[in-house]
Amino acid sequence: MSTVNKDDLMKMGYSRYTSENIVRQAKALMVRKGYSFYHNKRLGRVPREAVEGIVGCELVVVECEC
Repeated sequence: MSTVNKDDLMKMGYSRYTSENIVRQAKALMVRKGYSFYHNKRLGRVPREAVEGIVGCELVVVECEC
């Protein structure tokens, strides 16, 4: 299972506020599905599938070899 955080979303072109909002919504979705682990203020990584469900399209994460 791959995960995404707000920095990954910002690299994809989303603003900081939008990235944080998407992660917040994905965490709430995971809590509603029964994963109480995501009810943690300091947790910033969420499953890519949860983000794809919120955004409505498939995410392509590109790894940079810098």
